[in-house]
Amino acid sequence: MDIGTKLKELRVLKGLTQEELADRAELSKGFISQLERDLTSPSIATLLDILQCLGTSVGEFFNESPEEQIVFGKSDYFEKHDAELKNEIKWIIPNAQKNMMEPILLTLEAGGETYPDNPHEGEEFGYVLQGNISIHIGSKTYKAKKGESFYFVSDKKHYLSSKAGATLIWVSSPPSF
Repeated sequence: MDIGTKLKELRVLKGLTQEELADRAELSKGFISQLERDLTSPSIATLLDILQCLGTSVGEFFNESPEEQIVFGKSDYFEKHDAELKNEIKWIIPNAQKNMMEPILLTLEAGGETYPDNPHEGEEFGYVLQGNISIHIGSKTYKAKKGESFYFVSDKKHYLSSKAGATLIWVSSPPSF
């Protein structure tokens, strides 16, 4: 484990300068700098003091959680086809419900639409990859075509439709799909 790098990441995450951490831990700024560059190692007592100043415990600090998946491919996608509404939704980030936003790849067949979504907290963003869509928000309708994007607050009933068919990336924050 690269203790110095991990200490620096934690310090930066807490919004502290090396000098501020050094003052809190009653150490010198130079010592903190050397620690972060792995030029020296702290005693256990010193490491405990630093971790306490950073608001963490030894157990949390040394807990190695599995590497978070960053890149996703087709084998990770979850798909749902709705024959009645003539659409296909691909959740392109698995388990995105736990995240702050939820992107989907949406394909609308000719005459297709999405299920109307009731007003909710959050925002919606989309980018049309091919075709043309209508964005229905409350009593208003907006048009977007290939290469255009849309963005709105989700405070009114909303859904998408397409007369000739379309494919788009649609992101909801917080997740609602």
